[in-house]
Amino acid sequence: MRKFFTALVVIPLGLIFIVFAVANRHFVTVSFDPFNAADPAIAVSMPLFAVIITVAILGVVAGGMATWFRQRHWRRAARHHEADARRARAETADLRAAAAVSRADQQRLPAPSSYGFYGAAGRDKQGATL
Repeated sequence: MRKFFTALVVIPLGLIFIVFAVANRHFVTVSFDPFNAADPAIAVSMPLFAVIITVAILGVVAGGMATWFRQRHWRRAARHHEADARRARAETADLRAAAAVSRADQQRLPAPSSYGFYGAAGRDKQGATL
């Protein structure tokens, strides 16, 4: 499905790009001198499609950088929560290991005698010694 969707989008976009490049191949002068339009000090002559595509690429890069900087607090919070989760997992593992050791120690205790703490008579239901 992903390959089909990619082909459905990429092939028409590629064709549009090629048609756009062929239709706009005449040269334009891009000037970086706002004070002297007749004889600019800094100017580049290039095909119109190259100018438009370059500006579009720069816009995508600038938008990506702006988004990256705006989401820095979410990335910081995610790192903080990940560290908390890692600490909690380590604490859980330590507690499980301690519980396993205490269970092993309980198994080593001697079995209680059949006479109980108060001798063979034991206690009745109300807790009185018999």
